[in-house]
Amino acid sequence: MIQAARAVTILVALPFLLLGNVSDTKAGSMVNDPNGFDGVTWGSTLGNMEGYDLKDAGDRITRYERKDTAPALGDIAVDALHFFTVDGKFARVTVRYHGKTAHEQVLKYLQTTFGPIDRTPGQMARGLNQQFNWRGEDTEINVTYQSMGDRGYVFFESRTLSPLFNDMLPEHGY
Repeated sequence: MIQAARAVTILVALPFLLLGNVSDTKAGSMVNDPNGFDGVTWGSTLGNMEGYDLKDAGDRITRYERKDTAPALGDIAVDALHFFTVDGKFARVTVRYHGKTAHEQVLKYLQTTFGPIDRTPGQMARGLNQQFNWRGEDTEINVTYQSMGDRGYVFFESRTLSPLFNDMLPEHGY
């Protein structure tokens, strides 16, 4: 149980660790806020829904994965897709992928679905670390891509529930 709690803590802290060293950031307004992910509304109780397996449970954070399906973002095969609840409410999805081709497919999918990336003059389109953001009324999407290692992460988050994850981070510098 302690290992599961540590794994959940690491997955919750991952967005903050990855965003600490960003060399290229682009933001866009979200034109089609989904108010959740894949038809599941933020705040829903995943434990009561068919199609989700409980993988880790901490005191306040629970991680689920889809049952019997390969992880995918739209039609794009990805390495992992995790669904998180905080205090029993669906609040975040994390997507992990690798490879430049997958990264380009993920960006195309997100821009087609949620709107274009804001191309601010003076920002580089390439860098060791790239970050792309979409912000809607209910949902925020963050993409971080590390070209060294060719790995990417996408975070779909409830704008009202995701701050609860911060409440659980230790205050002593971890």
